[in-house]
Amino acid sequence: MSLVVDIKKKIGSFSLDVSFETQNEIVAILGASGCGKSMTLKCIAGIEKSDSGRIVLDGRVLYDSEKGICLPPQKRKVGYLFQNYALFPNMTVRGNIFCGMHNQKDRQEKEKKLKALLALLKLEGLEDRKPAELSGGQQQRTAIARILASEPEILMLDEPFSALDAHLRDSLKIELRDLLRTYGKTVLLVTHSRDEAYNMSVKLGIMADGRMQGTREVKSVFADPETIQAAVITGCKNIAAARRIGPFEAEVPEWGITLRTSRELKEGLAAIGIRAHYFRPGNGRSGSEEENTRSQGTPELRTRQGNFFPVTFAGEMEEPFETILQFRYTGQAEGSPSIWWRLPKDKKPREFPTEIGIAPVNVLPLYE
Repeated sequence: MSLVVDIKKKIGSFSLDVSFETQNEIVAILGASGCGKSMTLKCIAGIEKSDSGRIVLDGRVLYDSEKGICLPPQKRKVGYLFQNYALFPNMTVRGNIFCGMHNQKDRQEKEKKLKALLALLKLEGLEDRKPAELSGGQQQRTAIARILASEPEILMLDEPFSALDAHLRDSLKIELRDLLRTYGKTVLLVTHSRDEAYNMSVKLGIMADGRMQGTREVKSVFADPETIQAAVITGCKNIAAARRIGPFEAEVPEWGITLRTSRELKEGLAAIGIRAHYFRPGNGRSGSEEENTRSQGTPELRTRQGNFFPVTFAGEMEEPFETILQFRYTGQAEGSPSIWWRLPKDKKPREFPTEIGIAPVNVLPLYE
């Protein structure tokens, strides 16, 4: 099933402007709370009405402001999983799932479909329980079964793990991911968790301040976020303003260094990003004198082989399985944030290195 979305909506001072296309893929929409993710799903489902634009599902127009088309939710054939699952509390699992079959009149067919869904969602033996008697994961699966019972042409999940305890999420993510992969139609997954987006989706759309333009392969976005907003949302801890001084060289005044990149830099470079996991310690001999001085400028602005530069220790923070070491470049501007270096506890150096480097391939050029 193909989905084309190009809509705008204004609510008070907030403006939603979303444009993307997808076809039979699991697409995550990643962004902070309040950025417009849930509103996007509601507009597609018809719960909210866009101010302008178009929504087309497999060639069927759900909404077109110019043509005056706006199908009601019940005619859109869209499956929507709410954050709190919205199960009917006084109904059993069986009753909730039957609600998704309101168009099915044949009793035998309904029972046959119920049996298949109970098996698919691992709910067998729970048919006569009410939502309050179910675990969080069982409630989630019941809600999904109710949605699938209506045979939707697209499935939309709004923060599907937000109502679950943290210790349940990992196992349930695997179960839901495997289920969605067998679904065979377009799935939209709204989340503010970059781990959920990375683990569960094929394509990823970054949303910030109501804006999202297009989607990309999820691994591609994390490897090369391209924009400052995407870098921040995907968890890049070290970002500083930069300017292009050559096809593969960027000056970072705040850090007092010039970095080599493996990606050719475009005009309009705004910043450089470095993910905290990618630093490596040096030994104080990062290249020949000719290599170390190949760039013009002060010693602090010289480009070194492998992007190694002198550093000083600035702090440490311990996590359950990793350590965050903070450092500063010797020419770094006063008052600027320290650099984060995240590494497994068993890889923590006994002595803090005098130099730290970053491979050119791990230097991320960022644009507005």
